[in-house]
Formats: sequence, C-alpha cells, structure tokens
Amino acid sequence: MSHYLYLVRHGEQENAEFGIDEGPLSPRGQSQAHALGARLRQVPFDAAFTSPLERAVETAAILDNYTQGPAIEPSNLLFDCIPSSGEDAPEGYATFFSGVSEEAIEAGEAQMHDAAENWLTRSGEDRHTLLVTHNFVIGEFVRRTLELPRWRWLALGTGNCALTVIRLRTGKPSELVLFGDVSHLAPAERTGRSWFPAI
Repeated sequence: MSHYLYLVRHGEQENAEFGIDEGPLSPRGQSQAHALGARLRQVPFDAAFTSPLERAVETAAILDNYTQGPAIEPSNLLFDCIPSSGEDAPEGYATFFSGVSEEAIEAGEAQMHDAAENWLTRSGEDRHTLLVTHNFVIGEFVRRTLELPRWRWLALGTGNCALTVIRLRTGKPSELVLFGDVSHLAPAERTGRSWFPAI
C-alpha cells in the first residue's frame, strides 16, 4: 500500500520580481493553476491542504474547482520558511544564510519537523494527499525523502505550479516519483526559476 504526496508550488505571484513577500496570483499564475488543476482532475484525493499565504490560497482555490475529494484546508505547517540552518552548507551559500535570523531558522526547523511527522507517513491503504505550498518546503520534503544532507533543500528548486510526487510505501523505501514537473504548462507559462530554460 502507498501514500502518495502531491506537492505543488503556488502559481506566479503578482509583482514577485519586485521582492514583495505577499500578494495575489498574476494572470499567468492563475493560468498555471488552471492547467495544473486539469492535470490533477482524476486523482482521488483523500485530503488536501494549503499554505495560508495568499498566493498559495488562491492557487488552491483554483485547483479546488478541478480536484476530487475534500475541500482544500489551510495549514500553518505549509507556510514559506527556512527549513534548517546552513551550518553544513558549502561556502557559496554563506551570503544567503547571513541574511536569515536564528529565530527564523528555529521556527522553520520546528515547522518542518511537525510537517514531516504529519505527512511523510506510510499507510495501510492507498492514500492521495495534496499539499499546496512553497519552494523551500517542497525542497525539504524531497530532501528528507531521499535522506540528503540537511542543507540540500536550498538546491532543490521548482517552478511555479510545478508538480512533485512522493510515494511512501509500506515496508519499502520511499520513492521520488516526480520532481518539479511542468509538462502541463506551455513554455511561456513556466516561471519561478529564472535560470530554467523554456523547453
């Protein structure tokens, strides 16, 4: 039996290029969410949750129009966060971590511990869970699944409305089924990683 986690990064945020922390989806972000919703239409979700931040809630509301199963509920465990410190990270990441407070790191570590306890769980029957969240959170779920070094979440970026799927199997190792898949998006709709080519 398997527990499938469908991890979705929110759609593109309006004016995200100006460094605004919170805000609604851009028109392209809305289009991204509709495309992903159409892709997920046939998945029989048993549970669905979203980060309470506006860009994630708006993405979840669009997906809710397509998906089967219960309505998508907000969860503070899916907030955007810094999942761990950079104490074991390569020197190239020192600049990033120099701008992060110890309080933010402690809060992020506690959040992700509880999130993993809540959702990185096996099941006695097939289950499908949808989580609408943020880039670093998805990276941390993948890092834990693959048992990578603690800093590796920072090097696991996905695009807006990309789909990542983790399979947690009873009595067997967990699997990363999909990571950052954007095949449901047209090249012009692929955003969220400026270095990612539109192919």
